[in-house]
Amino acid sequence: MKVHIVGGGPAGLYLAILLRQLDHKVEVWERNPQNNTFGWGVVFSDQTLASLQEPDPTTHRLMTQRMRTWENVDIIHRGVCTSVAGNRFSGIARIDLLAVLQGRCQELGVPIHYATDIRHIPPGADLVVGADGVASRLRQRFRQRFGTQLGLGSNRYIWYGTQAPFAGLTLTFRLDGDDLFMAHSYKYSQDLSTFIVEVDEATWRRLRYLGEARSRRRLEQVFAPELQGQPLLSNRSKWIRFVNVVNQHWYSGNVVLLGDALHTAHFSIGSGTKLAMEDSLALWQAFRTHSTVEQALPVFESGRRSGLDGFLAAAVTSQRWFEQARNHMHLDVLPFCYRVMTRSSRVDDTSLQRRDPAFVAAYQQWLRLNDTGQE
Repeated sequence: MKVHIVGGGPAGLYLAILLRQLDHKVEVWERNPQNNTFGWGVVFSDQTLASLQEPDPTTHRLMTQRMRTWENVDIIHRGVCTSVAGNRFSGIARIDLLAVLQGRCQELGVPIHYATDIRHIPPGADLVVGADGVASRLRQRFRQRFGTQLGLGSNRYIWYGTQAPFAGLTLTFRLDGDDLFMAHSYKYSQDLSTFIVEVDEATWRRLRYLGEARSRRRLEQVFAPELQGQPLLSNRSKWIRFVNVVNQHWYSGNVVLLGDALHTAHFSIGSGTKLAMEDSLALWQAFRTHSTVEQALPVFESGRRSGLDGFLAAAVTSQRWFEQARNHMHLDVLPFCYRVMTRSSRVDDTSLQRRDPAFVAAYQQWLRLNDTGQE
């Protein structure tokens, strides 16, 4: 089978690696130059990493060698840091992940055409894969066929890096006057951490006139205790709204979508890179057991959708919670942290008890001592 993959991000490259090992002819087209990447670190759960080991042990080994792992979620509210254990994740620099995947493609003889803007489907392919991101031009061309729906979140966010160290995933909530700032931060390498700042609409209305440089300095002041004197590092960072991508159909004819071109999940619940590579894994599994495009694509959609719909629904719930976080800022530390941890359907009382019984016990004691209706 001849496969053309549009998009040289993690989803497209990982699929190329897997399909090449099934003896398919694969080529990748990427509109950016090589090593021209955006963002900072990306996150994987233990479950995802385990699923990536069997299909290509070499890629798995090279990835995990470059990762940093943590067990806790730290929530900072009213200046108090509460640590919740049992939340194991691993982070890796996006540029390191791409280097691993690009190197494996080269070893396996997969051509990658960089700095190539694909406005039309390359001819002669049995399968065309749209892995070209949230603003996918391939998806846009067949938007009616896919039944694409795009929606915007109400919050604004900006993606920075910093040399400030973080022990695990840290969620910081800070009121500064009438402004509410929320930071999602985690260390992914020896020297660097991801630092995403999210603000609600009321805060954005006062912040938008500052420009990127002045707003960055404002954020450095707001989060000075967490940054420990380190600056925020910009990589073409800009304030944007989260784009919710939904497609009624995942393929049309011999064209199929993956990753952010297919769906998005808010960063408060997981990494889009993790989901994208899981998409690639699911598509590879479909072709491993079904030899034709006509057979494999329905199997891919039905199988992957059944396991993904619940996660995507939880991501929307988590996104909405952060958009309404101002309504919870009056809470004391423990009830606030409990609401943060249980903000979506993916973590309930039972799973939280299993992850960190000491945290649950402290919260339950707080409830017994404080009959204030803050449950």
